[in-house]
Amino acid sequence: MLDDYLRRSLLARVYDVAVETPLELAPTLSRRLDNHVWLKREDHQPVFSFKLRGAYNKMANLSPEALAKGVIAASAGNHAQGVALSAKRLGCRATIVMPRTTPSIKVEAVKALGGDVVLFGDNYDEASSHAKKLTESEGLTYVHPYDDPDVIAGQGTIGLEILKQLPSKPDVIFVAVGGGGLIGGIGAVIKALHKDVKIIAVEPEDAACLAAAFEAGERVILPRVGRFADGVAVRQIGEETFRIAKEVVDECIVVSNDEICAAIKDIFEDRRAVLEPAGALAFAGMKRWLSENDVKDQNLVAIACGANINFDSLRHVSERAEVGERREAVLAVTIPEEPGSFREFCATIGDRAITEFNYRYADGSPAHVFVGLRIPTGKDIEPLVRDLKQKGYDVLDLTDNEVAKLHIRHMVGGRAVGAEDERLFSFAFPERAGALVQFLDAMEHPWNISLFHYRNHGSDYGRVLVGIQIPDQESTKVEAFLDRLGYDWNEVTQDPACTMFLR
Repeated sequence: MLDDYLRRSLLARVYDVAVETPLELAPTLSRRLDNHVWLKREDHQPVFSFKLRGAYNKMANLSPEALAKGVIAASAGNHAQGVALSAKRLGCRATIVMPRTTPSIKVEAVKALGGDVVLFGDNYDEASSHAKKLTESEGLTYVHPYDDPDVIAGQGTIGLEILKQLPSKPDVIFVAVGGGGLIGGIGAVIKALHKDVKIIAVEPEDAACLAAAFEAGERVILPRVGRFADGVAVRQIGEETFRIAKEVVDECIVVSNDEICAAIKDIFEDRRAVLEPAGALAFAGMKRWLSENDVKDQNLVAIACGANINFDSLRHVSERAEVGERREAVLAVTIPEEPGSFREFCATIGDRAITEFNYRYADGSPAHVFVGLRIPTGKDIEPLVRDLKQKGYDVLDLTDNEVAKLHIRHMVGGRAVGAEDERLFSFAFPERAGALVQFLDAMEHPWNISLFHYRNHGSDYGRVLVGIQIPDQESTKVEAFLDRLGYDWNEVTQDPACTMFLR
């Protein structure tokens, strides 16, 4: 199988439209990590992503009759642009079905390349289902984003370039995984020629479909996926790509979104390049792997697979990068509500750099302060907490508390004494007009909304914290409301950050 994919990649027709991207040494990161860190800059492609390689190779191998009828694809971004540009080069029609939640910058990019955009559904699954119906009704050829031998072989050309460009053989290659086309192509080519080179798969914690498949011993469908790293937000690994992955992947690493933000910052500081979350995923995995393995002076390659980031997302990335690097501790500290206690607490912090400080007087009871402190490494959080406790403060570590970092930090001092029977829920709202109205229409019952916090992060799904006053006798109606709504949700009424600052 591997030899077959090696042959396919050697014969792949990608360079009619794609370019051979540079393999760059990252000197600052290399010194910091005590290894030779190489970045394969797929963000240099004409569509700023590797997806162009596989899409063009698939379409270039179609018959003239198939090209004359046209192609179709479902995508929220990078694959869509790859198919549209390939169709423009080959002179055929391309229909791209995109979710209605797709940011306008991506929709306009596809249109600018000549693609016919159809907006359908609120997520990739709905768009893909509609695309397959159009494939049958209009006689179009479906260009799969990853689970196709020609697409996989096109991505495999990246592996060939790495072997040609690197002064010596790579020791470890880190590859972001969504549906598996990228790691399938690179892994097959590399392992066919050098079985001792390690291939490490990297996934975000909220879309780890390959890790789930490895654990189960078969492909599984994730109930939901996060959308921050939208380029790899896939619920199920591909059938063909999983078959390859079982043979070529040495290890699968799962990282947090905060670690991805830190990786984006790292690469920007070294290369002055701004990658999208999926594009920085491989380097985030490299950092995690190095923290768990005593490795020095090796050639480590991370695939920088894309740079189609929404500008609005950079605010969120900047906000979370310090936490992702474990260089910021986020704490809730209880201090006496009396004159002088605030100054005394600041004196206790001493010369530690404060990244955030939120406090508002509520009543005469002990005060809760939401504070961010810069620390040298993640290992310094525990001693910091211990030190504060020894000086008489009650401390709650919120560094890994998602609700606290997304919502509570913006709402300190927001207690409502009269909000009886209040329950708190976090929702993922589609970023489209009418999402809030749909939420209110689905509620039906005259429950009072006692709290609402939303902040746009430039993604296709918004994170919303909602407080609803629901009497105990109406608890059964809540489940029906949530099922009818159809949004991803999680009750956080008893979350410690919510309990401390909001209730």
